[in-house]
Formats: sequence, C-alpha cells, structure tokens
Amino acid sequence: MNKVLLYCRQGFEKECAAEITDKATQREVFGFARVKEDSGYVLFECYQHEDADKLVRELPFSELIFARQMVVVGELLRDLPPEDRVSPVVGMLTGVVEKGGELRVEVPDTNQSKELLKFCRKFTVPLRASLRSSNILLNYESAKRPVVHVFFIAPGCCYVGYSYPDNNSTFFMGIPRLKFPSDAPSRSTLKLEEAFHVFIPADEWDERLASGMYAVDLGACPGGWTYQLVQRSMMVDAIDNGPMAPSLMDTGQVTHHREDGFKYRPTRTNIYWLVCDMVEKPVRVANLMTEWLVNGWCREAIFNLKLPMKKRYEEVSQNLAMMNEKLKASGINAQINARQLYHDREEVTVHVRRIWSATPGRRDERY
Repeated sequence: MNKVLLYCRQGFEKECAAEITDKATQREVFGFARVKEDSGYVLFECYQHEDADKLVRELPFSELIFARQMVVVGELLRDLPPEDRVSPVVGMLTGVVEKGGELRVEVPDTNQSKELLKFCRKFTVPLRASLRSSNILLNYESAKRPVVHVFFIAPGCCYVGYSYPDNNSTFFMGIPRLKFPSDAPSRSTLKLEEAFHVFIPADEWDERLASGMYAVDLGACPGGWTYQLVQRSMMVDAIDNGPMAPSLMDTGQVTHHREDGFKYRPTRTNIYWLVCDMVEKPVRVANLMTEWLVNGWCREAIFNLKLPMKKRYEEVSQNLAMMNEKLKASGINAQINARQLYHDREEVTVHVRRIWSATPGRRDERY
C-alpha cells in the first residue's frame, strides 16, 4: 500500500493536495497528489512503497489544516461483485492489518454520496463479522489498535486501508456529529463547539474549559460563540457594536461592550479565553490575536481566518508562520493548530495556547 488517502471538504481538494505535498516533501517523502475536483478527498501516491505508512505514522495529523482524515490505502477496488463484496475487501487487508481495533465504512462528504452511505451502514455488519473471523479485526473494539477504513467513492468501488489511533481523527468520516442547540442565537455556535472537540482533549476539558473562567468574545453579535462560553459557566465580555441576544444578557454572565473589536483593550488581568469570529482580512485578525497573546491578555485563543479565493493554503500558512515568529520573538512558547472544521465554510479555525511567559525559565502562572 503506497498511497495516503485524505478526506477533505468538497471544493477544497487543491488546498488539501498542496498541503500534503508540502508536508511530505519536508519529510523527504516524495510522490504526487491525484485530485478530482469536488470529490471530497485527495490521494497522495508515494514513489517508495513504504513511504505511505511512514507518512501516516510520522506526520502529525494535528498539523494538517485541510484534511479530515489520513489513511494508508492500496489500489482502488473496482466493480465489487454484488453477490460478494466482502471477500475482495478481506483479501486486500489480509497480511496488511492484524487485530485492528475498529472498522469504519465511510464515504466522501458530498451530496452524491448520501445514498451510498445508507449501503455502507448495512455493509458494515457482515464485513465486520468476516474481518473478525479472519483475525483482521479483534472481537471487540480497541482504541489502541489500528483503525480499518473502507472508503466507498462509488457503488462497488472503494479504497481499503488503515490509520493509527494515536494519529488520526477519532470521528467517523472525520466529522464530529453535533446537535444545534435550539436556544443558541446562531448556527455559528457549532463552530466553537466543534473547535473545542478538535483542539482540546476531552480529559482536559475540566481544567481548560472550567466554570468561573473569564473570557472575551471579539465580534460577538448576536452571541453564537458567547453562548458556548456561557454554557460552560464562564463570565464573558462580549465586544460588538451590534446587539446581543437578550437570552444571553439575562444570564448575568455577559457584559456587553459596544466597541470595535480591533480597538477594545481588556481591563482585567485574568482572562483565560479569547474567541473571535469577525469577517475581516485574515492578516488583520492574525495580527490582533498575536497582540493579545504577546501582551499576555489571554491564555488560549480560538479564532477564524476568512480565506481568499485563491492560494488559500499559502495564505493560511503565511499567517500562522507570522504569528509563530512574533510569539517566539517575544519569548513566548505557544502551541498553534489550525483546521478547516466541518462547520466552517470559506474559513479556517485556529487555536493558540500560550504555554510559557516571556520570562525565560518561568511558567506563566496567572491563569
């Protein structure tokens, strides 16, 4: 198996291809990306057979912006016979995966694949039974063993392979399934909720999304992102010239400042979270977020960068590199990750966690 399959948002195949080609080259893994527009996936074919596994092992999935999942696969299985679609899949995996911990039968996230997904749900049951009897899957699910993926791109046509549980998306099709809260002011609330699931490990939620924390929401109106913070019992300064949802103001947890988010400066010194979803040029937002982090006005930030029509991967990469350079120049060690989330559209969500203060050898203890 010498190919890496990457799931992505429909219409962003070129960005996903540019990214995997860049990341692979940095690791001296050479190959080429096969791109089909609006397909919802990209195939990166390695020149060296063993490099696909190397790439999926060594390239941190958390570093990828446009990929929702990363899987080692072989050649496309075509024209699976309707009377027995299971045997060719089992045959492809025999000798490749042993004692896998989970099976996922998936499709690209496109309108054309919705009907195909219904077949996949039915197909999963007999396939899982056969994989278990062939010792390709364990008789129980295990989060410590490789995940077996079967990815149908058309009826009777699929890619078959595996991913590693410590370096993949834990979600089916790479998509967190979230329900829109009926009392939320806008659907944008799902962007921040998904960001929490993607960027913050579940076992750290109690510490990093704790009740009583102070947060700032720049460009808050009408309050979709503020809603997520209020639901976690945080105290929020909402910054926007527009109106906030009365239901949020009634909680007593929100202070509304009718100001420009780019001009607002905090008055307290214990703000943990900064969130921002403003329709502005990405470089302007990135500079604003950097200013907050450099000055120590917040500990963690989640914000969106709106994407241009062309060279979207390059634009995001340049902004993230600029932020990283400025933070390092100020003596600040920070973790920076970005992802085009399922609930994003023409944008990328960025998470930055400030870890160390500007004072060498001293941890930032204010939060």
